[in-house]
Amino acid sequence: MRRQTRTRLLPALLLTLLAAATASAQDFRRSYNLAPGSAIEIRNASGDINIRGHEGSAVEVAVYKEGRDRDKVQVEDLSTADRVSLRSKYDENCNCDASLRFEVRVPRSARFNFDKITSASGSLHAENITGRLNFNTASGNVELERVSGEIEAASASGNVIVKGAAGVVRASTASGDVNVEITRLEGGGDMRFSTASGNVNVRMPQGLDARVHLATMSGSIETNFPIQVEQSEHGPGARARGQLGAGSRELRATSASGNVSLKSL
Repeated sequence: MRRQTRTRLLPALLLTLLAAATASAQDFRRSYNLAPGSAIEIRNASGDINIRGHEGSAVEVAVYKEGRDRDKVQVEDLSTADRVSLRSKYDENCNCDASLRFEVRVPRSARFNFDKITSASGSLHAENITGRLNFNTASGNVELERVSGEIEAASASGNVIVKGAAGVVRASTASGDVNVEITRLEGGGDMRFSTASGNVNVRMPQGLDARVHLATMSGSIETNFPIQVEQSEHGPGARARGQLGAGSRELRATSASGNVSLKSL
């Protein structure tokens, strides 16, 4: 009889432990009602940040602790009525295995100022959002899909990928590739794409109107726009310069060590 009782209790105990582990893993959940044009700022020392547009009316944030020492990191909420401001906060002198993963959903139809979306060590991903975007990571990839507005994306060590963007884009990395696809140009700002070690591949609408500067110190240049490509007379490298249309903006794409490509969609 005791053995049967223990057998029946074991599955229930396992379910209880699983539920407790799930609850403790989610460190933070909160909703914010922001007016369009408000700011969203997230500064993470370690961990990924994922932002997605949704059909709701509120900004919804869920944060999950990860790592062996996850109890030593918290979410610090410095938000105000017109600004979401979140950052990771570790115990003092914490040399620990702990990180935060941010999962953020924002109203798809609203335009926000994503002032500082940063992670010192982690990847950044966003899709279906609109506004002024500033995404930066020291170690990790940045990937933006179907975003629109004034877009800046940078990584010190990782790839930067922008797909199906509308607006003005500036993208750079110190070590990695830069791949950018802009389906619709909006606004009149200049655009710059660069890497110190890697390739730069940019795709633009056929009716590109810009003063174009392409350069690589060690690599090749490819383009199907009507601009002249010149190979370096001494050693590797190439450059291209020309004006398309009225030249209403500057477009510069450079690589210190890699290939550069500017193609039409």
